[in-house]
Amino acid sequence: MIQRVLSGRYELEEKIGSGGMAEVYKAHDRLLARPVAIKILHAEYRSDVEFIERFHREAKAAARLSHPNIVSIYDVGVAGNDHYIVMEYVQSSTLKKKMQDEGSLDILIAISIAKDIANGLTHAHANNIVHCDIKPHNILMTNDGHAKITDFGIARAVTESTLTYGGNVIGSVHYFSPEQARGGAITPKSDVYSLGIVLYEMLTNKLPFTGDNPVAIAMKHIEEEPISPSRYRPQIPPMLEAIVCRAMSKSPEIRPSSFELVQELSNVEAALSMTIKSDPDATRVLSRAEIPPRRAIRQGLGTQAAQEEKIQEKQVEQKPFYKSKIFMFMMVLVLMMGFGVGIFAAFGKVWTKEETVTVPEVKGKQLALARQILEDNKLRVNVAETYDANVPAGQVVSQDPDVGKTVKSDRLVTIYVSKGGEAIDMPDLTGLAKSAAIERLQKLGLNLGSVYEKDSSSEPGTVLSHDPTTGTKITRGQMVDLIVSRGEQKVEEVQVTKKVTRVPDVENASLAIAEDGIIGRGLTIGSVTTQESNQAEGTVITQYPAPDTEVELGSSVDLVVARRAEIQPEPEPEREREPESELTIEPEPTTEPEPTQNDVPSRDDEQFKER
Repeated sequence: MIQRVLSGRYELEEKIGSGGMAEVYKAHDRLLARPVAIKILHAEYRSDVEFIERFHREAKAAARLSHPNIVSIYDVGVAGNDHYIVMEYVQSSTLKKKMQDEGSLDILIAISIAKDIANGLTHAHANNIVHCDIKPHNILMTNDGHAKITDFGIARAVTESTLTYGGNVIGSVHYFSPEQARGGAITPKSDVYSLGIVLYEMLTNKLPFTGDNPVAIAMKHIEEEPISPSRYRPQIPPMLEAIVCRAMSKSPEIRPSSFELVQELSNVEAALSMTIKSDPDATRVLSRAEIPPRRAIRQGLGTQAAQEEKIQEKQVEQKPFYKSKIFMFMMVLVLMMGFGVGIFAAFGKVWTKEETVTVPEVKGKQLALARQILEDNKLRVNVAETYDANVPAGQVVSQDPDVGKTVKSDRLVTIYVSKGGEAIDMPDLTGLAKSAAIERLQKLGLNLGSVYEKDSSSEPGTVLSHDPTTGTKITRGQMVDLIVSRGEQKVEEVQVTKKVTRVPDVENASLAIAEDGIIGRGLTIGSVTTQESNQAEGTVITQYPAPDTEVELGSSVDLVVARRAEIQPEPEPEREREPESELTIEPEPTTEPEPTQNDVPSRDDEQFKER
């Protein structure tokens, strides 16, 4: 591979890196006479047409980016079966190598590198490009200490195609966001989460989440909160710790944008720079050499003052000590102090007043920020965890004492931090009465959703099925839909007494629940079509006839079901057919000539062919 020239222009010189999806080579651009870096996809991706199309489309989009903190992309092409990207060649090491060599980085250096990365992401996000694979391995460090983001294009193509490819997790599981771990929609806030982990690692030299396998690590991204960075490195300022924790929030709405992150990091950097500069008025420890001798000080008093001082010293030496002014002064002072102590002991509680503070509100705030607010108000903090499906993990659910109460300074305030909804197994409610099923849901912390009726031989009001189904992993606070029996009805009664019925309201229900509800009313399922929507996939968006419409028994109900929006690939340009592949079909003759004797094979010929 090394002794190759791609597209007659890029001469490969040496291999400088390899990843899970591509190999990187240093090459020489013969046309522009400059060094470049070329990334060539591995052979196993050549057969995936969709992957290749998106790879080229995203790489071309990334080529439009031009920023000092982004490695420039010069060209995209195909040479034989090799798909490649030509990039700016940066002669330096990666951020990962820097951390391996130095360990935890200096706080100001870590902030500067994070700002460079955030600046590059801001430019990319403004051009609708999401990197999706921010990690120290993809950050190149220049000789002057600046950071450049690399590997645009491939990461975007992979994450749009699918989160898994060939059974293996694509991307870096230690750095990707909870939404990437769930296979959900990826946004610019996903890059911010990954940058938060990179900053966490730069400050502590530790990864926030580790595990025995990628699946275990991915689950920690979704469910667990990281250990506070200050636990590993107490020197980290609370403001910086709050920024890291906010960037690593499970909820994308709480995370700052990359632009906001630049502003917040700049503020912390400015504050730290000011404290590091020397303060001329700060307290200093003087050495003995810097303290002038007492004799030198006295010399500055003048001759007359010195003579008066000597006379006074002699007079003091001639008088008995108990008659001296010093002795009398000390006696008066002792008496006054004793009197004061007695008064203070009797009335101290009335005269003294301890400092009080008003408890600030920290509900809904991230743990690190809530701790900082309380400590800034001279209050001590006790953290307790609780399950709450309505509050994102890592946010404060409640506090004790509550907001607005006046307490003494240094009072202990307990904040209850959400762990998200507690994961439980959906119980089996089949066969229970409707009231008993609802009571059990309430005891488990689950909420009742929609209740649908269905004709059945079971006792009326008996639960026939439910959604989610038995054994499904759910969280406390989740909605559960029930299908209960309406009892068995005779056909004759239906024909005589129930010629008409009302269409049930199945909008926002799953397709399976909707079908059961419609059939349970004596109606049939009409056409079922899909439509792109922001609602959950498989959820009924609209129905026809509308809910509560009175229709005849046996009428059909049409449903429109939500499907996830898909990105349509660009149409492939039509390829011109090669002349060799074209077939010329000549018209058959209208009359067939009669076979001659030469045309009829003889038996000897047939025997010869068989031999």
